[in-house]
Amino acid sequence: MHQDIRGLDVTTSSPKAVAHLDRAVADYLNYGTNASTEVKAALAEDPYCVLAQCYRGYLLMMLENPAVFPKLRQTLAELEKAGGDITERERLHLAALKAWVKGDLMNACLAWEQVLNQWPQDLMALKLHHTMAFYTGRNNVLRSVVSGALGAWDEATPGYSHVQGMYAYALEECGAYADAERWGRAAVEANPEDLWAIHSVAHVMEMQGRFGEGADWLDYSRDDWAHKNFFKAHVWWHRGLFHIVAENYERALQVFDNELSSLNSETYVDVSNQAAFLKRLQIAGVDVGNRWDLIAEHAATRIHDHVLPFRDAHFCLALAAKGRFDTARAQIQSMAVFATEGEGWNARTTQAILIPLCEAMIAYENGEYAKACDILWPMRNELAPIGGSLAQRDLFSQILIDAARRAGRLHMTRSLLSERVAQFPRARRNWRDYAKVLTDLGDMDLAAKALQSADALPAPAAA
Repeated sequence: MHQDIRGLDVTTSSPKAVAHLDRAVADYLNYGTNASTEVKAALAEDPYCVLAQCYRGYLLMMLENPAVFPKLRQTLAELEKAGGDITERERLHLAALKAWVKGDLMNACLAWEQVLNQWPQDLMALKLHHTMAFYTGRNNVLRSVVSGALGAWDEATPGYSHVQGMYAYALEECGAYADAERWGRAAVEANPEDLWAIHSVAHVMEMQGRFGEGADWLDYSRDDWAHKNFFKAHVWWHRGLFHIVAENYERALQVFDNELSSLNSETYVDVSNQAAFLKRLQIAGVDVGNRWDLIAEHAATRIHDHVLPFRDAHFCLALAAKGRFDTARAQIQSMAVFATEGEGWNARTTQAILIPLCEAMIAYENGEYAKACDILWPMRNELAPIGGSLAQRDLFSQILIDAARRAGRLHMTRSLLSERVAQFPRARRNWRDYAKVLTDLGDMDLAAKALQSADALPAPAAA
């Protein structure tokens, strides 16, 4: 038995294995590219280290590819068969991994919560819980679990800045913007390498409409983040969103072409970020050329994944946006089978929310705008379980607004845009769109006031 860098027991005869695991956790939290290498090194030192086996499983699951499931199931079966004298913390990690492989994210999160109740300095459990609570859309859980562990941490505890960054993000998603920015900036100051903390502050700026400041905050180049993993694309995605809302569309396209698409390869295309980005541009009236081609082509290879509803939703969006409706409907058929045969949170969310959401996106892209409205309107405030942030799920609000406008549902459009200008009062395009629907409804006085609000905001900067 040896202890990790935060004093937690690890069942192993090798102190070198523990050191490798410490480095794996640090690299994982810093969004580096060496976590898997460090875990493999730990297993080379001690092939029977259960915590190392769990970490290996966690990293494989983060690939979000069902091809890893057979290997993981075999590993779990071997670990259960071997038994062995391990700690309760390690048993809970095994339980979390087992639930995650089954698609039961709720029970995976509950296992990590049990870890954190007894060992609040288990940074890997905290980060994994944070990530999966995010992917199940439970903002209050994000905040409560991090704050529940927070009292056991301070500046002297290795990795404290990561906890600060997680707390910042949780606060932001719960609307506590001032506190979120304070915690996030403290995290970045302590550790400028923490992309999650940088990203948490960007979320605050986005929700407050601080678009120019947000673009400057995220002004990092490919060279700056050459040593970072694929999460850097999501942070650049946020920089591009600031340009879209500020109507700097040429800059937004530059972010897409130079940062987002630059990560594409024959085996990896960042469909979620790229599809959501292109659709926002199209809704704003921007011609995106042939940029859907590669994204839809890759999405077509992933229609049977069903690892996360959030990913499946964006695969469907890419297919529908490209006009590949037969493939998109084949994906929905696959989702229906999965929802019937699967178990746990993933299957339930697929049935209740994901399938109708995808039906709405197909209808929208196929020009059936009234049908899209009929599906999206009653569920528009119930989308959190598919995961993602408030900013990410805002795409579906934009799709509904555009569908309502195109369907000629003026009163619905007016209601949605009234809500939007209240939420994002610094976006000129929102006010102009609101003025137009008010004009169409004959409410000229309110339309004039909406245009005045638009004109009072800064004009787009030159590209």
